[in-house]
Amino acid sequence: MEKMEKDFDVFEEFGSNVFNDYTMRQRLPKDVYKKLKQTIENGKELDPDIAGVVAHEMKEWAIEKGATHYTHWFQPMTGVTAEKHDAFINPTADGRVIMEFSGKELIKGEPDASSFPSGGLRATFEARGYTAWDATSPAFVKKTPSGCTLCIPTAFCSYTGEALDKKTPLLRSMEALDKQAMRIVRLFGNKTAKKVTTSVGPEQEYFIVDKKKYLQRKDLVYTGRTLFGGMPPKGQELDDHYFGVIKERIASYMKELNEECWKLGISAKTQHNEVAPAQHELAPIYASNNVATDHNQLIMEMMKKVADRHGLTCLLHEKPFEGINGSGKHNNWSMVTDEGVNLLEPGKTPHENIQFLLILTAILRAVDLHADLLRLSAASAGNDHRLGANEAPPAIISVYLGEQLEDVLEQLADTGEATHSIQGEKLDSGVNTLPDFQKDATDRNRTSPFAFTGNKFEFRMLGSTASIANPNIILNTIVADVLCEFADELEKAENFDMAVHDLIKKYITKHRRIVFNGNGYSDEWVKEAERRGLPNLRTTVDAIPSLVTEKSIKMFERHGVLSAVELESRAEIKYEEYAKVINIEALSTSNIAKKQILPAVMKYEADLASGANEIKAAGVEPSVLLAQIKDIDEQLVLLKNGIVALDEIIAKAAALEGDVKKQARFYCDEVIPAMDAVREPADKLEFLVDKKAWPFPSYGDLLFGV
Repeated sequence: MEKMEKDFDVFEEFGSNVFNDYTMRQRLPKDVYKKLKQTIENGKELDPDIAGVVAHEMKEWAIEKGATHYTHWFQPMTGVTAEKHDAFINPTADGRVIMEFSGKELIKGEPDASSFPSGGLRATFEARGYTAWDATSPAFVKKTPSGCTLCIPTAFCSYTGEALDKKTPLLRSMEALDKQAMRIVRLFGNKTAKKVTTSVGPEQEYFIVDKKKYLQRKDLVYTGRTLFGGMPPKGQELDDHYFGVIKERIASYMKELNEECWKLGISAKTQHNEVAPAQHELAPIYASNNVATDHNQLIMEMMKKVADRHGLTCLLHEKPFEGINGSGKHNNWSMVTDEGVNLLEPGKTPHENIQFLLILTAILRAVDLHADLLRLSAASAGNDHRLGANEAPPAIISVYLGEQLEDVLEQLADTGEATHSIQGEKLDSGVNTLPDFQKDATDRNRTSPFAFTGNKFEFRMLGSTASIANPNIILNTIVADVLCEFADELEKAENFDMAVHDLIKKYITKHRRIVFNGNGYSDEWVKEAERRGLPNLRTTVDAIPSLVTEKSIKMFERHGVLSAVELESRAEIKYEEYAKVINIEALSTSNIAKKQILPAVMKYEADLASGANEIKAAGVEPSVLLAQIKDIDEQLVLLKNGIVALDEIIAKAAALEGDVKKQARFYCDEVIPAMDAVREPADKLEFLVDKKAWPFPSYGDLLFGV
């Protein structure tokens, strides 16, 4: 009899592979658990005396799970995670081994720092780097068919102390925001709250295609996106894929993905089909900024691993297919006290919620003053293809508040007083059997890059491959900076209520230009934004300089988040990364065009010519066939010329090595158009050539072939 597979028990399995609070409470001595909790919850420095006990229990727990190795799991500037595995084994005098894991090994690791992107912070011969245990993000075990490893989330920095990762500045930014937000909370009379944390829920969009077809597309394999391909007769124009019935093969994939996430304590909550064919979304429940960032990295990793088990491939590129929606990552951000109070909750009468209005004003000021930095935080070579099209917001930063809050702010700016708040009416469906219910006070706006959505801000510009660390580092820091400015002024005010009133009115009036509730996709908005003086940084190369302006450097240093040296290194890395990505795409474009498309089309053209000769020998004029050959040959000439020109431009770009800024600009302005000049005739040829003769699967095969 066939063995029945055991059903997945969510209650039993959720968090089962995480050394979480429940597990620590069960396994650690009470005094050790209490001290560790003080570090996690209150930001107190870790007591080194307890590290050995924690390490021992963590090791014992991991071994019970099947682990033989541990790793310091960190997030270098590559955009992905890194891990170096060490076995628990230690040899004994009698030739056997024991399993050991010390407090020192838990707290500190030492991977090489020279081979990770450093932007000049480390030379090749300066190899030493350190990983340091981040106790605020729980350790976990990763199980694969090849083994089980204890993963310890860590920060990664150089021998000289500079941050070489994304976690370190994220933790610094969280501390900066906590410090300044608590000053505001105290000013409003709250004496019991101890901490303000940022809560984040990142929605993750992705594409799923058949693995066999993926492997036949060298552009997808090399770059993550299609460099060639014409649209099939049907795309997303009917909107029938959005929230449509999930195909069984995809549903099976999603089921296993959920289970893998749940084991790791990731609260995968929502799943559905997205707008484009083969596109989907997963959204988790909110978590603290740090944990949410770690979880999102794990989600992306699990998406790829689970897809592979199902004979599928997960595409996380922002624009894997031209002509249909790309994939983003919506960063839902709010501020919450340790007492569970959301500081971005307006309440039913936001015009009376002065603390909320002050914090809202601070965020508007922060976004307006540092719109360039927020744009930078979402900038990448892949996301440049997506921003400003279909579902993606434009490259112009603006804030959507909705009718209710905009009305309140207009009252404050115009008269100095807000006396009422627009309330939601009942929704009347016109059907007696359907219940009437209270509508929200305002609609939503999917075209806004930074939209207030009830009790949080949704930053919609992020690309699907991006770590959410960078945007949250910037968002936390710019808001902390303005809250600091406000607290400085209010703490010395003789009349607090009047000072708050004046502060809100002053900066609402000053920063109204950043508020826009209209259609962010329209050409009219681009013109209006220019009139308002809002920056429009269209490409990554346009946005990078904002990281190292005097204004930015002073702000980051003021709050101890990033030093001038660290900022300059990150700008250098961004330029290098951009240039390298476009270089790989350009080389792939040339390679595929020369080795696959050109030979296939020339053979097909020769076959047509042979057929034309046979028809002519039979005494019939092959006019249609000759016209087809002529059309093909015209595009072949353009393709060949485009390849030659592209190769010459790639060589010119390579000659600029050593000046990363100049090279990145050249790739942006010269290499990308040269790639497009190769793609255009190639895509036309796809529709002139027999499908059987085309060298790789089409868009239709990929998008509708699962």
